[in-house]
Amino acid sequence: QVLLRESGPGLVKPSQTLSLTCTVSGGSITTNGYYWSWIRQPPGKGLECLGYIGSSGTTVYPPALKSRTSISRDTSKNQFTLQLGAVTPKDTALYYCARVSSASWARDHWGQGTQVTVSS
Repeated sequence: QVLLRESGPGLVKPSQTLSLTCTVSGGSITTNGYYWSWIRQPPGKGLECLGYIGSSGTTVYPPALKSRTSISRDTSKNQFTLQLGAVTPKDTALYYCARVSSASWARDHWGQGTQVTVSS
């Protein structure tokens, strides 16, 4: 069974960089046929995709966040990491990592989510 677990600070100051790590067990992030994604849900709002990293390391970001978002990976630890720069209180959200099937584009495995608050 594939399990994902988010980790990182729960509180980040405005203008700083938010950094979260997703640790994957039960499956390799280099396995073909899957992307690994970061998603967030601000309070009272819907889900927002922050980007993907593929099995080969290729990354894709939504245009609105591309300038301050970076997703990287450590294959030796089977982890992938989100960095979101120049955060503001609007970046306060529940952050999730998830696996995405490239065949169906369905997010078939999710982490439990981690709350990140941006505040001074």
